Amino acid sequence: MALAALVAAAVAAVGLVAFSVVDWPAFNSSNVTRALTTVGQVVALALLGLSVWLLRAGRAPLVAKLASWVGVSGFVTVTLGMPLAATTLYLHGVSVDQEFRTEFLTRMTDTARLDDMTYADLPSFYPAGWFWIGGRVANLLGMDGWEVFKPYAIASLAVAAVVSLVLWSKLIRRDLAVVATAATTALTLAFASPEPYSAVLVMLLPPALVLAWGALYRPGNVRGGGWGATLGTGLFLGLAATFYTLYLGYAAFAVTVMALIAAGVAVRANGIRAAVDPMLRLVAIAAIAGLVALTVWTPFLLALPTHSLAGSGTATHYLPEPGATLPLPMFDASLVGLLCLLGTVWLIGRAASSRRAQALGIGALSVYLWSLLSMAFTAVGTTLLSFRLEPVLLVLLGTAGVFGFVDATRWLILATSENPRIKAVAIAVGALGALAFAQSVPHHLSPEITIAYTDTDGDGVRADKRPPGAASYYGKVDEAILAQRPGPRDGTVVLTADTSFLSYHPYLGFQALTSHYANPLAQFDERAAAIAKWAESGSPDALIAAMDESPWRAPDVFVFRSGDDGYTLRLAQDVYPNDPNVKRYTVTFDKSLFDDPRFSVTEVGPFVVVARH
Repeated sequence: MALAALVAAAVAAVGLVAFSVVDWPAFNSSNVTRALTTVGQVVALALLGLSVWLLRAGRAPLVAKLASWVGVSGFVTVTLGMPLAATTLYLHGVSVDQEFRTEFLTRMTDTARLDDMTYADLPSFYPAGWFWIGGRVANLLGMDGWEVFKPYAIASLAVAAVVSLVLWSKLIRRDLAVVATAATTALTLAFASPEPYSAVLVMLLPPALVLAWGALYRPGNVRGGGWGATLGTGLFLGLAATFYTLYLGYAAFAVTVMALIAAGVAVRANGIRAAVDPMLRLVAIAAIAGLVALTVWTPFLLALPTHSLAGSGTATHYLPEPGATLPLPMFDASLVGLLCLLGTVWLIGRAASSRRAQALGIGALSVYLWSLLSMAFTAVGTTLLSFRLEPVLLVLLGTAGVFGFVDATRWLILATSENPRIKAVAIAVGALGALAFAQSVPHHLSPEITIAYTDTDGDGVRADKRPPGAASYYGKVDEAILAQRPGPRDGTVVLTADTSFLSYHPYLGFQALTSHYANPLAQFDERAAAIAKWAESGSPDALIAAMDESPWRAPDVFVFRSGDDGYTLRLAQDVYPNDPNVKRYTVTFDKSLFDDPRFSVTEVGPFVVVARH
């Protein structure tokens, strides 16, 4: 795995550097990069095909292995890197969710401590693993956090893909492992890649579930042993805990369902004592995962006794339409729908005879159980964000569909007395289907790619060469702040509604984008009420007194927008269960509140920078 990861990182680095030396047209205004993406995908798939052929023929195993590693990592690199070659931003730019992710990476680039992405004097609530590693990559390369986001995201997905391939190759035939990994990787890129730190887990999840089932279900002649698989499962859950809490919850739930099923089967066959072994293994998995999780969760857990959780922590207050229905992709009229339908048939048909089918089937069943629980939780005012598990379901069913296609092809060949023409047709259909879906991935990601070109980056540039937005003034805002408060940026607390400023510059913030992304220890609602109260102050003295009486570290700098009635902040309020779940409102500060020697006011484009002395 370590060697494969190094190869993948090298392939991604070479590819991304090569893409960057040419002045490409924007993806949303030209088909040039789309065409070159297709060429690169064909080359990558050809390498994977060569690897499968060599493995089946038993020839040049080292060449086959290297071809598979380069092929799958190259596929990731070209599928994401080429469409984004003319922009410095990753999928979805710095809009909506990508704003706080970029802010988190900027924070972890500025410090190796597990600090909150926004607030002063608080540990991180969101698992910092992926972002912490990215920060070290940025430090190594001498890049800003926002600038390293794109190459690091693509490289981490390439690494995850080859690690998944290595894991698959230890669980099933090596040639079949290459095919399964190719399908898992393509589906993940299409449906999960905008959220890269969760996508790496999606890539690893199918083989990890097969590994977990091997650890927990040890019938007949496979009893005993399995402790290596137990360790591996615990490490995967620990990795999930350090990367993405929701996928930790789902994966732990699926593994628990596996343990209960394994225990039930063991009890039925050998009595109640037989349940001890799978439950003991489950406890061992949980203990290993917990120890790994503590590497990022310890600061937050230590802070809990001394902080209040009131008025914050609304991360699960979101119920879009997909979260209110069960996902049934196998009935979609598309290539993915057909693959998922084939996977569903295979999971049901092979449930009694294939451990792979059992593991992936339990994983898919767990998605549906989680979805039903999430819908039930709406009755008590929250959700389990089940809509975010749709990529997981698609990858599980799609992977099963690949196994189903291989089995169906084998049965068809046997039924026709191994007719070589039937074999050739099956290979051609499989290869053309893979190519058809591969070249559709950029089209599927087209909205996210377009935003990467239309958002203004940290250098104040729009990659589509059109006039940039207000973020083009962020550099001058930064200069204005440093002129009043020289020194490290993480020593200054900034209150602004233009929170993407914090995505590009590592200042501390007084208030997060919305309560859904805020640290539960930060008391988001109370801070919002305090801001509204400050705006009602009758004089500079009253404002300063109110700020000094705040239970939190007060802002050192305000970055306002200038309005007709004063200086404005456009803030957010949670209005769940409504969809959309956020309501925007404006707080206006009278200009006279800052007409005082204790404040300096600087106008920068559409912004007003007010620094307190």
